[in-house]
Amino acid sequence: MYTEFFGLTEKPFSLTPNPRYVFHSDRYRCALEHLLYGLQEKEGFLLLTGMVGTGKTTLCRDLLAGLDPERYRSALLFNPFLGGRDMLQALLTELGCEYAADASQKELLDLLNRFLLDQLVAGFTCVAIFDEAQHLSAESLEQIRVLSNLETASEKLIQIILVGQPELRERIQQPSLAQLDQRVSIRCTLSDLNEEETERYIYHRLNVAGAQGKITLSRPAVRRLFHESRGVPRVLNLMCDRALLAAYVARSMKVEAAHVEQGLRALRGEDAAGSKRPRLARGWARWATLALPLAAFAAAVGAAVFWYAGGLP
Repeated sequence: MYTEFFGLTEKPFSLTPNPRYVFHSDRYRCALEHLLYGLQEKEGFLLLTGMVGTGKTTLCRDLLAGLDPERYRSALLFNPFLGGRDMLQALLTELGCEYAADASQKELLDLLNRFLLDQLVAGFTCVAIFDEAQHLSAESLEQIRVLSNLETASEKLIQIILVGQPELRERIQQPSLAQLDQRVSIRCTLSDLNEEETERYIYHRLNVAGAQGKITLSRPAVRRLFHESRGVPRVLNLMCDRALLAAYVARSMKVEAAHVEQGLRALRGEDAAGSKRPRLARGWARWATLALPLAAFAAAVGAAVFWYAGGLP
């Protein structure tokens, strides 16, 4: 809707991960470099954690996009609810290795081992990324630990990256998963953006979408966006999209704090005046519901008192 007005080629704040919009904050760059180092040095087991919306999946796509296809074979698994056998099937499929539909779990693991050995001989490094890994079952985590045992006398056959929310880090530190925890050689964390990074992030995405400096934000608008989003990229994208829509309605090429506030009200389901009429209506309905039995009770008590006082025969 607003893209033509602002002269944009596309919406700059889509929630879909897009490598073209990657913003390299200090923490993002640090995590990416550590993961690349781990893959290049064949460390074997890597861990990336971060709160919801901090860009973990985007970083994974960015990482894979930067790997030389002449040197790496990669697999990115999004479904954390697969059982051991299904996980092996998904991994083989992602790596481009065919298997028999009725193959047992052991046969699939043996096939994967042979495939990885063949890739090593051919000069390839195989990488498997497990996203949303905080949801992996104990069976799946044990299967991943078994995968990390696939190795030659000198190096691991597959590089594994577990990606998830902070509870993943706490989970693998439990005594029952000590063998898995001991194999993790590199641990990275993505954090929220600070206020200065928030402003650079917004202008970066605007320029990638073709703004070329035509759209500006006032300082109060930036501060409001940072305060309300707490620097979480996914939340910031949603808020900026609504703020741009409000600026478009006002036919303004500059996003002001008032536009941000209008966008926030829209996200909260409030009307233009900031009132929450549905919620108030529900409140009045509750009072009405309570008032009816209370009135009946009061009438009954009054009648009883009147009878007791001799007012009734």
